[in-house]
Amino acid sequence: MTELDVAVVGGGPAGLSAALFTAKNDLDTVAFDTDKTWMHKAYLFNYLGIDEKDGSAFMEDAREQIEEFGVERQQGTEVTDVSENGDGFTVSTEDGDHEASYVILATGADRDLADEMGCGFTDEDVVDVDVTMETTVTDAYATGAMVRAEEWQAVISAGDGAAAALNILTKEKGEHFHDFDVPADAE
Repeated sequence: MTELDVAVVGGGPAGLSAALFTAKNDLDTVAFDTDKTWMHKAYLFNYLGIDEKDGSAFMEDAREQIEEFGVERQQGTEVTDVSENGDGFTVSTEDGDHEASYVILATGADRDLADEMGCGFTDEDVVDVDVTMETTVTDAYATGAMVRAEEWQAVISAGDGAAAALNILTKEKGEHFHDFDVPADAE
């Protein structure tokens, strides 16, 4: 059984953004990616910093970026269950179980895992989260389309993933955490 700091379930902009932030800041992170993201149907003209880009090409760049920061990406691995285990979560896949202190759900509009975990839902039938994207299940986060009735934009989802990751990093560091780099960090 693999022990992790963070298990990210989903490989679209929300999941990959969350994985980037946690791995970049030294948390052992795995991203389970079935490659069913809506980004394969998208063409980006409205993503800040990108003039225009095919959604599939964007996903390839994002995957390369998170791997450069040490994210273990399990491409094609479907998560079949997430359950609390007393010290965190057990994330089950067809290939075995993984233990993680935190779980970030980034499965688009598919809210089944959140429901099975016992996460609360709003009157709009979306996963109930606070401003940090934490669900009613402590240390379980939900992002992107699963927490929004209508605003299903890649850039919003990426921000949701970043918010979840920063809250996890705040918990881990014991003080409010900002992931802010300066030019000297690139040298």
